Amino acid sequence: MELFPPIPYAEWRDTKETLHRFAQIVGKIRLAASARRNHWWNVPFHLTGRGITTRPMGQLDGNPIFTIDFDFVGHQLVVATLDGRAVSFPLAGRSVASFHGAVMEALAALGVRVRLAIPRPFDLPDAGRPFAEDTEHATYDAGHARRYWQVLSQVASVLEEFAADYSGKVSPVHHFWHTFDIAHTRFSDRRVDQPGQIDPVTREAYSREVISFGFWFGDDSFGAPAFYSYTAPEPEGLADEPLRPAAAQWADRGGSHLAVLPYDEARTAADPRAAVLGFYESAYQAGARRAGWDSERLACPDGVTDPYLLARAARAR
Repeated sequence: MELFPPIPYAEWRDTKETLHRFAQIVGKIRLAASARRNHWWNVPFHLTGRGITTRPMGQLDGNPIFTIDFDFVGHQLVVATLDGRAVSFPLAGRSVASFHGAVMEALAALGVRVRLAIPRPFDLPDAGRPFAEDTEHATYDAGHARRYWQVLSQVASVLEEFAADYSGKVSPVHHFWHTFDIAHTRFSDRRVDQPGQIDPVTREAYSREVISFGFWFGDDSFGAPAFYSYTAPEPEGLADEPLRPAAAQWADRGGSHLAVLPYDEARTAADPRAAVLGFYESAYQAGARRAGWDSERLACPDGVTDPYLLARAARAR
């Protein structure tokens, strides 16, 4: 299919808002039932051939090992345990409250007991309303839901390709349910002492110096999908660095800057894949130069660190 098909924010806003809350419910189950990893790497979703998955969880908390998968081909939620038992239900025609109830019933039917520490949305306008009371968000358009997964899958593939060129500490390519973006992060491994008053989510996420790369679908404050990158902590002069392609720019975020390439600019480029890879590389070089990373030492061309193969490739050039 077409690389980076259109997905205008305004056209699927209602489905996105409902799906985002569905994802937060399942994501909070993952948070409660998985072993904690540095920088919260245990929490995000990963892509599958039909949708997104929590990956296996449980066992450490006394529950059976289980997974929860969103199937955006069959448009179902599937809860399954290691012994082969499964419960599924349709995603369409449900409010957030109905979805929350159905998920909890499916878990109980499989003998899984999970308590959400905060059973409300995270960092959304209705953060004070319990999921179980949200009958407002109830839109699920199957075509839009499938397109969301297809775009995620294509972006994930490009991010995996970009990730191959760096040999330092990196995150997986993963889909964050709280911000509804897909991201990949490179680390210099320099410690960052966050102030004590900073929230624990931020303290853990940014306990090391990072340059992060990703894609999000837009929201009411930025009404269009876009590729992005940022360096944290932001070094002085970052926004003075050049970005590629010409459509990319630095966006002021009130004291910090985000490198942004609008999705529609990338998808209509002569070579969309090359445009996105070039954008990520230019944003990385900008952050690495200004923050003083040893980018040459950390380089890993085409995923190769074997010095014999690197030397042979150099001779061939």
